[in-house]
Amino acid sequence: MPEITNDYLLDKKVKMFQSKDGYKTSSDAVLVSSLVNNIKKNEKILDVGSGTGGISLCLAHRFPDAQITGFEIQSELAELANQSAKANGFSNLRYIVHDIKEKKVPLPFGSFDHVITNPPYAKGGSKSPNKSKATAHNQEDIDLKGWLSFCLKMLKPYGFLYLIHRAEALDEILSILYKKAGNIQLIPIYSKTKEKAKRVMIKAQKDSKTPLTILPQLVVHQNEAYTKEAEQILRGGKSFFEIDISKT
Repeated sequence: MPEITNDYLLDKKVKMFQSKDGYKTSSDAVLVSSLVNNIKKNEKILDVGSGTGGISLCLAHRFPDAQITGFEIQSELAELANQSAKANGFSNLRYIVHDIKEKKVPLPFGSFDHVITNPPYAKGGSKSPNKSKATAHNQEDIDLKGWLSFCLKMLKPYGFLYLIHRAEALDEILSILYKKAGNIQLIPIYSKTKEKAKRVMIKAQKDSKTPLTILPQLVVHQNEAYTKEAEQILRGGKSFFEIDISKT
């Protein structure tokens, strides 16, 4: 049995269980969860590739009246995430073991108001010797187009898609979303000022024709600490749209 650690998100407001030597969630999960806002009672949210639950645990904490589901291919990660949901008392959150390459899905296409995802970033090449980490980080059996196409299929018409990815994947992401989603809101993420953006966050609306908007950047670190804006998201649990980033 792998050793399990007790970890926390949002300044210890959310507890989570993770394997000491396996895949662990990152700040990317908390950042992309901050794109979700204005959730109505009983709206349905799907976390695709939910891992140990970093994204959806944050959402369950912020939106107790939403119905949240995670799809995760690794059964051991889904089990840990379900244990975390139970430990936090999140009765509105569940994780299902599912391989999104399969034709059959456990829940109907077009049944979610919101779909959120932190897709695998790596394209082949060297892999972690840890199988769990390698599976979570590598686009091996499904490419980004297949991944995002699945996310769009799970959305209701005019539902919202949220994702975070490497900045250099932006052109590929926009080409995938072309004529399938609009009202795209793009946020560049910088580790520090005067560095290249390493990540981009995107919020898009299925079937919308509204033009793309580039929103102000988010800088995460300053002098080896979080910036005030990143602190409000990563520890305070605020939505990206609730913070003032006009001066960053």
